[in-house]
Amino acid sequence: MYYVYLLKLSNSSIYTGCTPDLKRRLEEHQIGKAESTKNLRPVMLIWYCAFPSRIQARQFETYLKSGSGQAFRNKRLIENLRRGGRVVDGNSLENCRS
Repeated sequence: MYYVYLLKLSNSSIYTGCTPDLKRRLEEHQIGKAESTKNLRPVMLIWYCAFPSRIQARQFETYLKSGSGQAFRNKRLIENLRRGGRVVDGNSLENCRS
């Protein structure tokens, strides 16, 4: 499995990433090993989605980073969280397989 994920950063911006090992990558972000987010900690995992192939995950990550993908992310993913959708917490990652 490959995961596309969204992190909320300390400056309230959203980081989009892709990884085959979500638990490990989240830990890297949290302890400052990820160059892209090390100065924006703490980070909070707010959403993720599993894909069966690396190609599918990378394509969706690329889409979410595009202008229309950011609009989709804000309207469909983040707005859903604001309306009472579930924010991911660390305990929910126990079912992720890497």
